[in-house]
Amino acid sequence: MRRREFITLLGGAAGAWPLGARAQQQTPVIGFLSGGTELPLRPLTAAFHRGLGEAGFFAGRNVEILYRWAETHGDRLPLLAADLVQRRVDVIVATANPGAALAAKAATTTIPIVFQIGNDPVKLGLVASMSRPGGNITGASFLVQELVAKRLELLHEIVPTATTIGFLVNPTMSGIETQIKEAEAAARTLAVHLMISNATSPCEIEPAFMTLLGQQIGALMSESDSLLFEQNAQIIALAARHAVPTIYTYGEIANAGGLISYGSILSDAFRLAGVYAGRVLNGEKPADLPVQESTKVELILNMKTAKALGLTIPLSLLARRRGDRVTRRLLRA
Repeated sequence: MRRREFITLLGGAAGAWPLGARAQQQTPVIGFLSGGTELPLRPLTAAFHRGLGEAGFFAGRNVEILYRWAETHGDRLPLLAADLVQRRVDVIVATANPGAALAAKAATTTIPIVFQIGNDPVKLGLVASMSRPGGNITGASFLVQELVAKRLELLHEIVPTATTIGFLVNPTMSGIETQIKEAEAAARTLAVHLMISNATSPCEIEPAFMTLLGQQIGALMSESDSLLFEQNAQIIALAARHAVPTIYTYGEIANAGGLISYGSILSDAFRLAGVYAGRVLNGEKPADLPVQESTKVELILNMKTAKALGLTIPLSLLARRRGDRVTRRLLRA
């Protein structure tokens, strides 16, 4: 037999190997689809890696991860999801934006999907139910809109003289209409005026902030989708420059200099997504994995920022006992 013919036959035989036998020799690949940007989300991505480790998978050793970042541009997500499908990844992990999960679901009905979102996945149409997701998708959800009213109450407790409170939002965020309704209902209960201002890109944040200042707001609530979360340094700086007491959704922002935050612990939700991705790689089906609910909530008060703003935090807030689900921390001045 000629050498060229031998090589051709060998190549044909390799192509005819059973898919299962070939897969055993390959490192599994996770497609990590995010609506956010790599650098600001690194601490949360690290939490995802910790979850993967709990399931026995470690990047660079026995699993490969392909990252796709939309950088807060939601219109990029469908194309990025399609790219991961074309590369035939073993599982898609969709994070930092409900749009990522929706884009992944629209792109494939066969590749397993694990999401991490702050919205109701049933209302979004991602799963049939929390206990029985069905199809090829499951994941972890955390509290967002359920805590909007409480954030407004906390802000009013810190600044009781504020008769007008601003609400900075990204109107393109999935579920923002519900959050606005919750905030408006809470404002009526507290007898304060709620002024809403929109920002859909980093360059729109300062003009939106200045619009609220023009409405004579006495305090501000900043909703944190992937855009506002990643631009937290800009918002913190504006709040400090104009002496506007501001409450944020996530602890990372209070840690970075924001006055107060009240919301879910994002790192816990990312860790749960990592655990589920690992379980899928180990052979479990998404349809059999109930959606995990991260119910851990954290209240953080930055006393250094409070001092800079000339605020006296009410003793009732400082002395409040820990609830079953709420962790409270003071960042000392």
